[in-house]
Amino acid sequence: MTFLSQRINNLSESQTIKMAKLGRELTAKGIDVINLSFGEPDFFTPEHVKEAAKKAVDENYSYYTPVSGYPELRKAIVEKFKNENDLTYTFDQIVVSTGAKQSLANAVLCLVNPGEEVIVPTPYWVSYSEMIKLAEGETVFINATVENEFKITAEQLEAAITPKTKLFMFSSPCNPTGSVYSHEELASLAAVFDKYPNIYIISDEIYEHINFVDKHASIAAFDSIKDRVIIINGFSKAYAMTGWRVGYMASNKEIANACDKLQGQITSGTSSISQRAALAAYQNGLETVTAMKDEFRKRRDIVYALLKEIPGVHVNLPDGAFYFFPTVKDYFGKSVNGNVISNAEDLCLYLLNEAHVSTVTGEAFGNEECIRISYAAAEDQLVKAVSRIKEALSKLS
Repeated sequence: MTFLSQRINNLSESQTIKMAKLGRELTAKGIDVINLSFGEPDFFTPEHVKEAAKKAVDENYSYYTPVSGYPELRKAIVEKFKNENDLTYTFDQIVVSTGAKQSLANAVLCLVNPGEEVIVPTPYWVSYSEMIKLAEGETVFINATVENEFKITAEQLEAAITPKTKLFMFSSPCNPTGSVYSHEELASLAAVFDKYPNIYIISDEIYEHINFVDKHASIAAFDSIKDRVIIINGFSKAYAMTGWRVGYMASNKEIANACDKLQGQITSGTSSISQRAALAAYQNGLETVTAMKDEFRKRRDIVYALLKEIPGVHVNLPDGAFYFFPTVKDYFGKSVNGNVISNAEDLCLYLLNEAHVSTVTGEAFGNEECIRISYAAAEDQLVKAVSRIKEALSKLS
């Protein structure tokens, strides 16, 4: 019998981290691996953000911070919501955490009781279901298809609601599909939530600024449900600050106080230096953010054209984030040199070992027929990677 807790034994390993780890192992052997598995911009953190961190060190920002974050950073987040999203919050409705992932976990653990249901549209980010599992909740999946750009309808949402439904959890722009809900589409979902006042909504908006279609739309914009919406956001994607570990949530005060209480018993406040860097990010405009988004759009268009040339790879054009989520089931059952591709995970491992390109199985995101390809890499690397994928797939028969 294992001495480890049932809680940890029931938890699945992150597939994105697993594939990146396997890629690093091959790299350590001298193999040229192109990593398209991680959702991490290849850009450097903007200079003004780094300078703010250096200044914070020199000014001795080295002490414990308030659990919910420095008041000046929380106020800057409030201003961001007002200026960029036309949303009104007060600084005591903001909780800063060690990355958006912690903000998500805080919210789930503070809302979900054992046996309560959480509705999650698929495909979904890998950690959603595991966080729900830790809270002893029950995940109810709604399958979104490529025919509807991987977005659910109001009818699908209402059909999934039961008396045990406590929470709805989604992302827009979406990881892994890049799908972006419009204001009108969110309005139709909000109209459903209007009928069920006991259901809360976690809106993961970490890819807010990597949006190629329109101004970002938030489901918190609908006043009738805003008090039940928990917005999750952070600095990792838009400001290329993945390693700085700064995320935040905005909610009603009761939920914010609960998350402050939970965080105070687990990690306490986020790094003082990272918070000062994040403050500078929000005080210096969107110039670097816009430049990075434009580069991602360029990469998206290049990779899209190349993927469409590969037989058996069925791909749509994503409206945001920096991922493709192509359907690859045409390759299931094919083989080369006795290596049979039975599913998407087999295909990812084949591409890693044969093409030396790291991707992630769609099964990790709730769709067994797809793989996720990140285009958050340099243009020359992306072109080389898709060429390798095309050549490797051509060997299967």
